[in-house]
This record gives sequence, C-alpha cells and structure tokens, in this order.
Amino acid sequence: SIAVNGVCLTVVKKEKDIFIVEVSPETLSRTTFQFSHVGEEVNLERALRLGDRLGGHFVTGHVDTIGIIIARKERGTHFELTIQIPKEWIQYVVEKGSIAVDGVSLTVNQCFENNFTVNIIPHTAQVTILGKRKIGDKVNIETDLIGKYVAKLLAIREEKKLNENFLKEYGFW
Repeated sequence: SIAVNGVCLTVVKKEKDIFIVEVSPETLSRTTFQFSHVGEEVNLERALRLGDRLGGHFVTGHVDTIGIIIARKERGTHFELTIQIPKEWIQYVVEKGSIAVDGVSLTVNQCFENNFTVNIIPHTAQVTILGKRKIGDKVNIETDLIGKYVAKLLAIREEKKLNENFLKEYGFW
C-alpha cells in the first residue's frame, strides 16, 4: 500500500522509477483524483508497518470527502488555511482534534458550520504539497477516525440498539 495525497492505494505493478495503482469508481467519486492531471505534484507516504512507532494522529488513507480552500492567511512564519467541506462531514471535525488534508495529519484550530482552519508550519509547507495550495484548490479530507466511531456508537445508542443484548451479540459481554 501507498498513500497518494492521503488516499490509500494498492500498488499492482512496480517498475524502476514508477508504480501502477488501480483506482475504483468509489475512490474517484470521493477524492480529488477525478480532477488530477499528468505531471501534478503529490504527497506520497508508505504504509505504516505493524509494530512501527506511531508518531502522530490516526490516518488510514480512507478519504471521506473533498474540501475546498476558501482562505489562506499568512501568520508570520506559518500560514492558516480555511477549508470548506460538505456540511454532513463537519460533525466529525473537532476543534483541537486531528484531520488529514491531502494525507497530511494536522490539528484543527477552529471549527465552524461548514469549514475549519488549520495551521501550516514552515517544515510542513516545505515537505508537502500544502505549501503550494491556494484559494480554490480542492483537497482530500479524512476526518477524525475516533470521532467517526464515537458518532456511530452514539447513533446506535440513540436508536436504543446499544443495550445488553447488543453487547452480548457482538462479544462485548
């Protein structure tokens, strides 16, 4: 596996200086790959191996949606991006929680009705494509993994399904 702009893909063929992946219609519909073109710079990251040290947030490479950069503000040595996402995904974005933007694990500064802000430090700007992102650019968004699981469990509980019988059925009791 390899993450390309935060999208987990399987390498199906590898040659000297290139690798080949296959992309499903689901991946195309949820990611910026539908807008990509030959020669475009991308972020690449190898998959974490079982037993490796985890040095950041949980990022799976399972992109949830596409965001659009609606503001970029210089803040001294760093800059702040404001990214708009579809309203149904904002529930999984938590202030001071984690989010992945084009596969880069970041901390959410602030969260609003349908957008959020993140800081990009000089090192991140230099070693990722985020340093070149501008207003209007589309980015891949992976919301907080733990937040999605908590929301799912709360939804089950709201539906009165999370009870002793449910827990027994799924081996938790």
